Amino acid sequence: MKPLRAIVIGITIWIIGVSVFTLSSYITILEDAKQQANMLLFISIIPLVWYGSRVYYRHDGKTHGYWIGQTFFLTAVTLDALITVPVFIIPNGGSYYQFFTDLGFWFIGFEMITIAVLYWYINTGITNTK
Repeated sequence: MKPLRAIVIGITIWIIGVSVFTLSSYITILEDAKQQANMLLFISIIPLVWYGSRVYYRHDGKTHGYWIGQTFFLTAVTLDALITVPVFIIPNGGSYYQFFTDLGFWFIGFEMITIAVLYWYINTGITNTK
C-alpha cells in the first residue's frame, strides 16, 4: 500500500465532500437543510470514492480495497476533527460529541469503505486471484 497516495486522495475526497455539503445547505430544496445536505453528501460520496479508488489503483492493484477505503475514511475523520467540527459545527451550537455520534456520519464512513471494496472486487480483485 502507498499510504501517502491514499491520504492525498482521501484529502481530495474530503475537500470536495465538505464543499458539496456546505453548498447544498445554501440551496434549500427540502425543508430540513441538514437532511438535504446529508443526502447530497451521501450521493456524492459514491462517485468521489469510486474515482478516488480508480486513481489509486492505476499504480497499485495489490492492496485490498478495505485498506484503501479505511484510509480514505480515517483521513476524513482526522480532517473533520481538525477542521470541520471547530470551524463549522461548534460555531453553530454543535459539539464533537454530536458530530461523531451522528448515525449519518458513520453511515457515510461505512459507505466509503464499501465503495472502495466494491471497486477493488470489480476492477482489480478478480485479476489478483488468477
